[in-house]
Amino acid sequence: MDPNTASPRLVKACRGETLDRPPVWFMRQAGRYLPEYQDIRQKTTFLGLCKTPADAIEVSLQPWRRFGVDAVIMFCDILIPPEAMGMSLHFGEGGPQFHEPLAHVDDLARLKQPDIETDMGFVFEILRGLRTELSAHPDTALIGFCGAPWTLASYMIEGGTSKHHLLIHQWLYNQPQALHRLMDMLTDCLIDYMLAQIEAGAQVLQVFDTWAGTLSREQYKTFVLPYHQRLLAALPKETVPVILYVKNSGHVLDLMGQAEPSVISLDGQYTLDEARRLIGRPIPIQGNLDNTLFFAQPDVIAREAQAMVEMGGTQGYIFNVNHGLLPQTPPEHVQLVVDTVKATTKVTTKTLALT
Repeated sequence: MDPNTASPRLVKACRGETLDRPPVWFMRQAGRYLPEYQDIRQKTTFLGLCKTPADAIEVSLQPWRRFGVDAVIMFCDILIPPEAMGMSLHFGEGGPQFHEPLAHVDDLARLKQPDIETDMGFVFEILRGLRTELSAHPDTALIGFCGAPWTLASYMIEGGTSKHHLLIHQWLYNQPQALHRLMDMLTDCLIDYMLAQIEAGAQVLQVFDTWAGTLSREQYKTFVLPYHQRLLAALPKETVPVILYVKNSGHVLDLMGQAEPSVISLDGQYTLDEARRLIGRPIPIQGNLDNTLFFAQPDVIAREAQAMVEMGGTQGYIFNVNHGLLPQTPPEHVQLVVDTVKATTKVTTKTLALT
């Protein structure tokens, strides 16, 4: 096989190769803003959808079929591993909820290290089905993912989405060793989980740490970075690249680099050039179009998307959004952005070397 066509465009970008244009995909590209998703969602619960491989495969493929994005990310949820560890998970109007959050150090005894295939086998069935569906499209990458230990621990202790993360910070200050025990348990689970995703066909992995950006630099160094490092060190990044995303990460971008991911995914706090300087080392980056831009006028959307492609360049850059597509996003504007990225060919090649 020609080495220039042996890997999907996204994988090549993750490796820092120079391309004719950057790959484009979106966090939360499958979901509520698509009418074809709503048709399936009306027949089942959110968790039921995640655990029904045929439906999850269909939902995963919908944005790829509609928009021609360069990657398919499996449809699932980051809280599947905590559920498999023994937490009772429910999705309601307010989002995910654990019926019995971890309130005390003794509650850690309720958790187990799951049997990955038995307790989460539907995830790998989804990935295997997607690999079959994409077998005739070798330039489309299949992405697996997980939530990072700090974010999962936050949900498990807070019981759901939290504004101030008060309860996990009480653990951080009052029983830090217990919090470290939980982080270790989660990291052990996630290593097995991600390796199983690779075995099932994932070609790229993304680690989401939505809440780690709420910590100070010193707290991040203590409660986040060591677990990022251990998780990423256990994964074969040379063959399956790993993208690391932390929301509100402007103050820890250089620390994200110390975890040695293949790619750093950026939120919206900085420009691409500013992020490169803050990271302080040559590494591919992903991002970071404002997800509210999709509500602007088409000419504004096209102009801003093209400007981002030109800033990103053609080496080690992946076009994506700053957090995730919003439920009200007009699908025709998503198509406009994809078409703009694909049509932008006069792009200055930017090297990964810092200048």
